[in-house]
Amino acid sequence: MSDLNKLGLAEARDALRAGDVTSVELTEACLKAIDEADALNAFVHKTPEIAMERAKAADERIKGGDAPSMCGLPIGIKDLFCTKGVPSQAASGILEGFKPEYESTVSQQLADAGAVMLGKLNMDEFAMGSSNETSVYGNAVSPWRRGNDDAQLTPGGSSGGSAAAVAADLCLAATGTDTGGSIRQPAALVGITGIKPTYGRCSRWGIVAFASSLDQAGPMTKNVRDAAIMLETMCGHDAKDSTSADLAVPNFEAMLTGDIKGKKIGIPKEYRMDGMPAEIEKLWADGAAMLKDAGAEIVDISLPHTKYALPAYYVIAPAEASSNLARYDGVRYGHRAQLAQGDGITEMYEKTRAEGFGHEVQRRVMVGTYVLSAGFYDAYYNRARKVRTLIKKDFEDVFAAGVDAILTPATPSAAFGLGEMTEADPVQMYLNDVFTVTVNLAGLPGISVPAGLDTQGLPLGLQLIGRPWEEGDLLNTAYALENAAGFVAKPGKWW
Repeated sequence: MSDLNKLGLAEARDALRAGDVTSVELTEACLKAIDEADALNAFVHKTPEIAMERAKAADERIKGGDAPSMCGLPIGIKDLFCTKGVPSQAASGILEGFKPEYESTVSQQLADAGAVMLGKLNMDEFAMGSSNETSVYGNAVSPWRRGNDDAQLTPGGSSGGSAAAVAADLCLAATGTDTGGSIRQPAALVGITGIKPTYGRCSRWGIVAFASSLDQAGPMTKNVRDAAIMLETMCGHDAKDSTSADLAVPNFEAMLTGDIKGKKIGIPKEYRMDGMPAEIEKLWADGAAMLKDAGAEIVDISLPHTKYALPAYYVIAPAEASSNLARYDGVRYGHRAQLAQGDGITEMYEKTRAEGFGHEVQRRVMVGTYVLSAGFYDAYYNRARKVRTLIKKDFEDVFAAGVDAILTPATPSAAFGLGEMTEADPVQMYLNDVFTVTVNLAGLPGISVPAGLDTQGLPLGLQLIGRPWEEGDLLNTAYALENAAGFVAKPGKWW
């Protein structure tokens, strides 16, 4: 079999079981593709020795006949997950040289299932960004191009390296994290599938924290079936994470029937934004028509507090970030600034943080510290928390009325060029999360499915939002949408 790196998880799993291919061969194909793709800057810490060791062990396990679904499958791990003995920097200068002595729960579960780690993937610094332009490693680059234009495009953020790597077939799948859309937005921009499960479905232990009440890990894969396979391995209760849900994890793949007859799909009127490109509008209408043709009932719904979601998110997330990032002070690990004669502990903190944190992280820490400060706590942070409760209730009311899933666009546009959204107006960048942040504020599962191309040949995605803890049902609806959309486009290789 040639081009083994182009396989999806399900195809590769079946080929491994049939003895048509070995994990070592799959892994070698991916490592070769990674070495040829430095122009994408997707993999920032390559781990070929670990990969080959795990691949050989997986082949033995498959021979023994007791291998789980992920056994022998080569994947990439976002740099936000702590991986024992391997640099885990969260793409930040302040964690330079940090090699954890422990493994995150999610990456450990994948390793226990026999998955092969190829290396660590690029991302926005501390997961703060929508374009992968805030990384200490430099920009990740999308494998897609606009027509014959050579301009480098964003793979989205913060899981930009994961998105680029999966879309360019450098790995079969990758882990991502999603605080305000960081799995779904990049997945949509590069034409792959990405699911953020219900808050509490995947353990956050060992994942570098950005905003603890919003962060959630999930898989980024080549299709919906692969997302179901990988998500099942990543989920589960973890006593080390107090927010982890003690719920049984169903066999998500077995729930993919494609039958959505009688399902109610809601279309929220508040998501019709002013100035939404006609292509996004059409894609959304086409998606609703596809689901209707598959037997679903399309109903108009209202989520009245949607317009407050972005402002509430950009108060709550920076507030939690400023609290979480206070631990990076140069004392025990990571970067420490050189001190001048007579400098004390305060100067060490100040200089270390000024050198170690990038501009976007500094901006959000300052915003967060401001909204938590004595005079403004009630005016900003407490008010944002109340708005969050109202947003959550909007969704609860819609689901209580019998709606099974909600269909929205995943992003307000196709991928933009790196450097096109300038630092001069960070709010422009924040607007990229307009369709995704509500899902994090309400703790709901959401999935992005590629559904079409824009006039320049770039991928566009649709988002489905599901009921809490019903990822299986959500994946099945996404599976029906994927089958109807028939998206098979791949980027032309230029790297």
